[in-house]
Amino acid sequence: MSASVQQANPGSDQQVDARALYSKISWRLIPYIFILYILAYLDRVNVGFAAVEMRRDLNLSATVYGLGGGIFFLGQLMFDLPSNLLLGKVGPRLWIARIMITWGIVATCMMFVKGAHSFYLLRFLLGVSEAGFFPGMILYLTYWFPSGERARAIAKFMTATSIAGVVGGPISSFLLSLEGKAGLHGWQWLFLMEGLPTFLMGISVLFVLNDHPDDAGWLSDPEKKWLDTELERDRKEGGASEKHNLLDAFKLPMVWVLAGIFMLDQIGVYTVNLWMPLLLNSFLHVGKLGDAAGASVIARYATVPYIAAAIFTVIAGWSSDKTGERRWHIAGCFLLSVIGFTWAAYAHSLAAALCAMTLAAVGYWSMMGPFWALPTRVLGGQAAAGGVAIITMIGSIGGFVGPTLTGKLKDLTGNFTAGLLVISGLSLVGACLCIALKPADRKGTLTHPEA
Repeated sequence: MSASVQQANPGSDQQVDARALYSKISWRLIPYIFILYILAYLDRVNVGFAAVEMRRDLNLSATVYGLGGGIFFLGQLMFDLPSNLLLGKVGPRLWIARIMITWGIVATCMMFVKGAHSFYLLRFLLGVSEAGFFPGMILYLTYWFPSGERARAIAKFMTATSIAGVVGGPISSFLLSLEGKAGLHGWQWLFLMEGLPTFLMGISVLFVLNDHPDDAGWLSDPEKKWLDTELERDRKEGGASEKHNLLDAFKLPMVWVLAGIFMLDQIGVYTVNLWMPLLLNSFLHVGKLGDAAGASVIARYATVPYIAAAIFTVIAGWSSDKTGERRWHIAGCFLLSVIGFTWAAYAHSLAAALCAMTLAAVGYWSMMGPFWALPTRVLGGQAAAGGVAIITMIGSIGGFVGPTLTGKLKDLTGNFTAGLLVISGLSLVGACLCIALKPADRKGTLTHPEA
């Protein structure tokens, strides 16, 4: 489809500039949901920035911290599917608002953690309350963008996960520096001041978000009609119009293959998110565990991998949409992460560890645009809601396994080497799984349903 030409759907005398329309939708939707996802990600991973002081004040072992960091994903795993199905029934506006208000309350309550048990409980409840947000956002984008535009749209949205690390570092550094103010620890200030904005933005969703293009007063009637026709044509070409029942998502082998790939990605993503500050801290002479100054410095250093990941996520999404290729983009990103984690395992300086984790982060984050363009291409309706939720549910297992395994191996061996090498090996499995999949055509799009 030529983006620069005035286009009309067959049988219509109304002309619509497709590129201008998609640009209009992008500028209207992406910045807002981008901010929402930054808040979601900060509340999910700020425990990584809080780890140095929190472990000292509460006397938490690496095993306890890793399990508490990962148990979030068990709560998410249990409720992603029903939450995403309810979003399809209730509508994105009401359901996303409910999710954000609930998790904002729980995220703020993290400041009241007193020990291992309350840490486990609140992290689990945070996962339960946030369940359905990410798959709901992926599903929401399918209401506005056909598959040929989707990798770029998803990539722009998902740069929020890396930008959260960029802004999270300086913000967390400042909040940690409030140690002792009003009788609160720095990590308590962090949870308080990063949880409240989520609650407030949840309320704003009720007034800002449109459920569907037909509800958008900022689109003209010809634009709405053109987009409806274009999305329906795309669903028919990809087979989504034929696979729209929930059972279709469970029956399609491609969904389970992609779920396995996503799980392997999430193992690495959350190892980076939750353990990178502590890994970098081990090389910082002024930042012994519990040293507030060291925690502040590490929070600033940790922004580097996220900046690089944000840039390359957009590049990978653009490249994947331009070429129509998905499989090799995903596999190539996995291989970058393999190199990064292997390098980090043998790093002997802060600079080397930071470069290695930057490479790993670029790999894990950059694959997201090409990856999520695949299942949303071949599934529609309740099948799309269920398929995306199945993939994120299985991915939640990876979010639990990565941090938990890293913490356990850290306590057993006294260093990060074994954990990093194990996760590097799992990433190599992910790359091989992508390469082994059969493309449906010369563009490399995965086959379905035989994938």
